[in-house]
Parts: sequence; structure tokens; C-alpha cells
Amino acid sequence: MGNIKVGRMVLGAVETNCYIVYDSDTMEAVVIDPAKNGIYDKMTEKGFRVCGILLTHGHFDHIMGCHELAERSGAKLYALSAEKEVCGNSSLNASDDIRRPYTVEPDVLLCDGDKQELAGITFEVVATPGHTIGSCCYYVESEKWLFSGDTLFAGSVGRTDLPTGSGEQLMQSVEMIVNRFPKDVKVYPGHGESTTIERELAYNPFVS
Repeated sequence: MGNIKVGRMVLGAVETNCYIVYDSDTMEAVVIDPAKNGIYDKMTEKGFRVCGILLTHGHFDHIMGCHELAERSGAKLYALSAEKEVCGNSSLNASDDIRRPYTVEPDVLLCDGDKQELAGITFEVVATPGHTIGSCCYYVESEKWLFSGDTLFAGSVGRTDLPTGSGEQLMQSVEMIVNRFPKDVKVYPGHGESTTIERELAYNPFVS
């Protein structure tokens, strides 16, 4: 495996984190949660080749760059199978709420525990329902990186008041995350700054 790195673009009105996980030797990259258009041009200017697009969930602020990025790069779009309806329904993904109805159809539907190799990097799929019914995280074991979407934030957790959300499921997912992964795992959330499992165990009021 080459030199694996992660970059971040903060995009859109609600400052969504779009992550670029890439091999700096080959410049092959995976995009997590393309929040708006324009990502493809920025990446190709820097010499990246997009090999896959991963969604942590289907809310509008995480998907609205999917069509352009997929069409121009030829990369496939991946999401948890339980999130298919949210991705494809503008009411459920809340894009109707901003009067910009937008839907996507994943090319590949994933299951909990799947391991997907893209750009030479292995991503383990971790189902974390609660924020939405099909929310998930992606774990890169080789680097001890967890891309947590809107499930776990630095000092907080995701909201559950939008369609398919469940407070009970969210708290179960958060408890699973902090108990399953090593304390030195770095967490890259869907909004805000990165954190670690150890830090959240110590300071997050939603973590027991």
C-alpha cells in the first residue's frame, strides 16, 4: 500500500465535510459525501483520479454533488442498502425542505461488515442507524481512521428529528462505535472538526 492521506473540503450552506481519501503515490482517490458541484474540477486540477464515491447517508447536504462527480469521473456511487429509499426520495432526504428536490441512486448497495477496496484502500462498512435509517461509517483499519458521517461529532451526536431518524438507534450506534474501536482511532465527522475515540469517551456528554 502506498502513502495514504486524507483531505477535507468544507462545502455548502451547512458546512458539510467532504473528504478525499487518496494514495499520494498513485493519486487515486475516493470521495466521501460530495456535498456540492465543482469537486471534480478541483480534484483533476491537482492530478487526482476519482475511483469511488462513498455516502455516509442520503441527506441533501451530503449528496448534491453526486451526479456531476459520478458522470464526469465515471466513478461508482456506494451507500448502505438500508439508505436506498432516503437517497431516492426528496422528502426523506430533506432536499424538498430547501426547495431543491434532489435524488441519487447508488450503483452499489453495501451491507454492514462489507469491505470495499477502492484506490487500493480498504474501507470497512459499519452500519450506524439513527441519524437516518441507513446511516453508516467507513473504517480504514490500516490508518485507524473512522469517517462517521452525522452519527458522531466532536462533543456531540447527530440529530434525529428528520425522516427515518431514531434517537434510540442513534445512541445504540454511538455506544457501539466508542466501545468497538481503539481509543486512538481518529474520527472524521460529517460536520465540524476531527476528534478521537479517546477524546469522545472523555468529553462527549452523549457518550457513557
